[in-house]
Amino acid sequence: MTAAARGRVGDDIARTGVAAVLIVAAIFLLVPLLVTILMAFDSRSYLGPLPPPGFSLRWFVACFSRQTLAVGLRTSLALGILATAISTSAGTAAAIALERGTFPGRTILSALFLSPLIVPPVVIGFALLLALSQAGILNGFVRLLCGHVVITLPYTIRAVSASLAGRDASLTEAALGLGASERQALWTITVPLARTGIMIGAIFAFAVSFDDVSVASFLTDPTTYTLPVALLSAMRANFDLTIAAAAVLLMVATVILIFILDRAVGFDRLVGQGMFRT
Repeated sequence: MTAAARGRVGDDIARTGVAAVLIVAAIFLLVPLLVTILMAFDSRSYLGPLPPPGFSLRWFVACFSRQTLAVGLRTSLALGILATAISTSAGTAAAIALERGTFPGRTILSALFLSPLIVPPVVIGFALLLALSQAGILNGFVRLLCGHVVITLPYTIRAVSASLAGRDASLTEAALGLGASERQALWTITVPLARTGIMIGAIFAFAVSFDDVSVASFLTDPTTYTLPVALLSAMRANFDLTIAAAAVLLMVATVILIFILDRAVGFDRLVGQGMFRT
């Protein structure tokens, strides 16, 4: 066998291996979703083997009638929106400052901002509980907001920093040379070039905030809790398929939101068509 033939055989084996890995990954991701959907429409009053003998909407009715889930959903939405707004604003400012700055301790400050990515969420939640209690902050929503800003801020900083890493500094210098002020150069050059990172960071921040359980479990109070905490409590107290119905509703809401954003705005316009295009 010639060297070229051996190379083609190696390429074929590599392509087959990659295809197999992709198929296994797709199955690993999709099968739990399909099982959840089947369970949500199960007509039985208990968790039994699949496939279900019949289908019903009983668990969706139970999901809408359960007050704790409605309260948790309202809290999660409000918390996600506020935490995303704060983290995106603060993260963009911090990323720009770290990218431009040459001050002492810049590396340490950057590591401090990104430390929640590697510190276990349970440790973050417990530490925030102690710190906020010592500070006299007892309001459940305020404590949750503080915790979610802490865990979402690193995502916005990293996303914006990635966009700024490819920024051509000569564009800002040209704007300043043409008479623009520092503020004008920031809003007309730097921020538009970082738009992709800003939007991606905001999306990640909202997703992390809405999905968080570990930190929120430490910071909730009897009247203020998030949807994941409400689902976890329901699962512990009386496990039924209402949780599956809630999961399906969240999947549908996500798909609808993505469709509306794509149709109304378009993802290319929303996040920017490339790093240097506005």
